Amino acid sequence: MEENRQTVEQVPEKTRYSDEELAEFKTIILDMLEKAKNEYNTLRRVVMHNGNNDIEDTTPSFKTVEDDGAMQLSREEASQLAQRQYKFIQNLEAALVRIENKTYGVCRVTGKLIPKERLRLVPHATLTVEAKEKMSKGR
Repeated sequence: MEENRQTVEQVPEKTRYSDEELAEFKTIILDMLEKAKNEYNTLRRVVMHNGNNDIEDTTPSFKTVEDDGAMQLSREEASQLAQRQYKFIQNLEAALVRIENKTYGVCRVTGKLIPKERLRLVPHATLTVEAKEKMSKGR
């Protein structure tokens, strides 16, 4: 029985992802980053758009208060979405730094590897699901 325990203890727990696995995650992150930056730029254009088309319109028309409100709301929504997208971009870029440092995929609370399935869905994750749940329960 003592021999079995020693055999189990001799198998070290994996403490980081291999360079090949990190390369796979880097590809995923770079792809997501490109899409996120494109979406961010689109949202910024919506926010910065100052309605020049309305001025150039030759048909006499008057904007109603509702139209103004709808345009303002959509700009506010676009601004909020752009802010979220910018934060997402920052998180993805931070994940690339962790890949370069070979610390990517390691839970910052438990030190255990975050499952590949989670990282493929949320490539900027820094916590295992268990650690995230414990943190949210502790609040």
